[in-house]
Amino acid sequence: MSTTELELPRAYGTPPLTAEMRRTPEDFRVDEILGYDADGEGEHALLWVEKRGANTDWVARELARFADVSPVNVGYAGLKDRHAVTRQAFTVQLAGKPDPDWTAFPHDEVKVLASTRHKRKLKRGALRGNRFILVLREVRGDRARAEEILQAIAKRGVPNYFGEQRFGREGGNVAQARAMFAGRRVDREKRSMLLSAARSHIFNSVLAARVDGGTWDNPLEGEIWSLAGSRSWFGPEPFDDTLAARLAQGDIHPSGPLWGQGEPPTTAVAGTLERDTAAGFLDLAEGVAAARMEQERRPLRLLPRDLRWRWMDDESLELGFELPAGAYATVVARELIA
Repeated sequence: MSTTELELPRAYGTPPLTAEMRRTPEDFRVDEILGYDADGEGEHALLWVEKRGANTDWVARELARFADVSPVNVGYAGLKDRHAVTRQAFTVQLAGKPDPDWTAFPHDEVKVLASTRHKRKLKRGALRGNRFILVLREVRGDRARAEEILQAIAKRGVPNYFGEQRFGREGGNVAQARAMFAGRRVDREKRSMLLSAARSHIFNSVLAARVDGGTWDNPLEGEIWSLAGSRSWFGPEPFDDTLAARLAQGDIHPSGPLWGQGEPPTTAVAGTLERDTAAGFLDLAEGVAAARMEQERRPLRLLPRDLRWRWMDDESLELGFELPAGAYATVVARELIA
């Protein structure tokens, strides 16, 4: 089964709208939420940076150049979309050096909005989530049905697919992962990206099967549960009223596999579905196992927080919501627009 962005099944059927997304970077805004305050002291400068149409890695390298430090001394919590206006944190380890004049950073597409001191380098994934504001332009279709779906998403959520960004241009990262597993040499950074793409492809395929079966937000026998807001999981155990209440409250979610060595912890129906799906991508499953990646879990359900929407005019719809780290705004929008 192919699992490109266009072919993944949707939870709410055929999208009721067509629209243009990202006409300008300002139509896709992302604010990072670290979930903690700066220490106020230390050898790292913690910067709050706004970038427009710029790549996160490039910004990190340019910050290092401006501060006259090695690129390895710059940290950030997450990669942010290039074709967007984003605000995110960076750390620059200065090791006894004074702060440069960050207001003189020489790139118009990047602004250092604020700086303070911090004791630690920012690590990848070390954030609570992101706040998104998306503006859809040239909107056509059934507005009443769109309102119904938005209300359903606010209560029920959406399938937690990995977005198209994970798979590279035209989905090419999966093909490159296959070539790597067949013996092609790649550098360390690219290897990590391709391993992630391979695992994500298997995960999306499992989730697609559960969307087709109507079980992406309901348990199967042998389910493993993800705890909301963490990477922890537990199970399998019999589904009872306590688990049902926690599922309804959004405290736990059904989970899917981030494939690795050994067997996934699911059993019974859930385990059979995951193993059968992975068997259809045996080269990818064996490749990530050979790379000694561990079996991990990812929630199948994504619950946007504080979902809001407004019609700016007859052809423009603004969406706002918060997502946990590692989730994709595009998988929310795709339930509405074709």
